[in-house]
Amino acid sequence: MRLFVALDIEETIRERIASFVKEVCPLAPGVRWVASESLHVTLKFIGEWPDPMVGNVKEALRKISSPAFQISFRGSGFFPTAKSARVFWVGIEAGSAVVQLAKQVEGELVLCGIKSENRPFSPHLTLARARSGSGAPGPQPGDKPNRRFQTLQAKLAAKPRLDFGTMNANEFFLYRSQLSSRGAQYSKIERFPLSEA
Repeated sequence: MRLFVALDIEETIRERIASFVKEVCPLAPGVRWVASESLHVTLKFIGEWPDPMVGNVKEALRKISSPAFQISFRGSGFFPTAKSARVFWVGIEAGSAVVQLAKQVEGELVLCGIKSENRPFSPHLTLARARSGSGAPGPQPGDKPNRRFQTLQAKLAAKPRLDFGTMNANEFFLYRSQLSSRGAQYSKIERFPLSEA
């Protein structure tokens, strides 16, 4: 089973982002845009994990004690760089709260035998990926200057900084990702509440 841990997004913010994507997707036609219903903030990508061991993952995530926090979706950028763009993302502002939550998730899952990340957590919301190449944020072999997002980048430079709003993060989820001809389909396996401040 292919798994990841993530925050879901409030419907009003999801709708604002969907409206923005509808406006700008013709500016980068050679990329894969993330469907609005699939938008989420990844805290930890687990990858393939044996079905009988999923219970251990749930048990580990139940141990996490973290306060609820506010999270804002503002700004945008490209991974790994604007000139060699493979991923278009929206920025996330949540102070240290989202980073601390991701660290807790990482720590508990490492105890289950899940490999730790070799790069710092970089909170973001992916909106589009190049059709070829890795979706990873860091530099990858084969990265080279390209024009996939050039028209979109020019449009963004002429607009005010993107701001899709702020929401309360009161919970996170363990998700299952199933690959299909229509792309990845995500389903929530279990909810984990965050404590009220």
